[in-house]
Amino acid sequence: QLQLVESGGGLVQPGGSLRLACAASGFTLDNYAIGWFRQAPGKEREGVACTSSSGSLTHYRDSVKGRFTISRDNANNTVYLEMNILKPEDTAVYYCAGGRYHYCAASLWSYGMDLWGKGTLVTVSS
Repeated sequence: QLQLVESGGGLVQPGGSLRLACAASGFTLDNYAIGWFRQAPGKEREGVACTSSSGSLTHYRDSVKGRFTISRDNANNTVYLEMNILKPEDTAVYYCAGGRYHYCAASLWSYGMDLWGKGTLVTVSS
């Protein structure tokens, strides 16, 4: 069974850091573009960051540029989202998604993402 499983969420104070992980099982991530998305209560899902299958191409939404970093460790079949200087507005359920034919674009669209994890909750609050 092909699965993506997120981990690393939790409660953190403003200004703090978290590292989310997206682990693949049942397949290898080498040929998959991966994206991180989030959905805050009462809001639509939005793209946060994406990386091409090789990792050579990445994009971020403007509000997280300079604070978040997406990286991939294909040897360990995992993609990470390092989140620093967290703000209350970063509070959301974070999802990773993968698509073999997805193109990681600046629009952070989800077209072509055919595998989704169940999400991990990030709460930024004092």
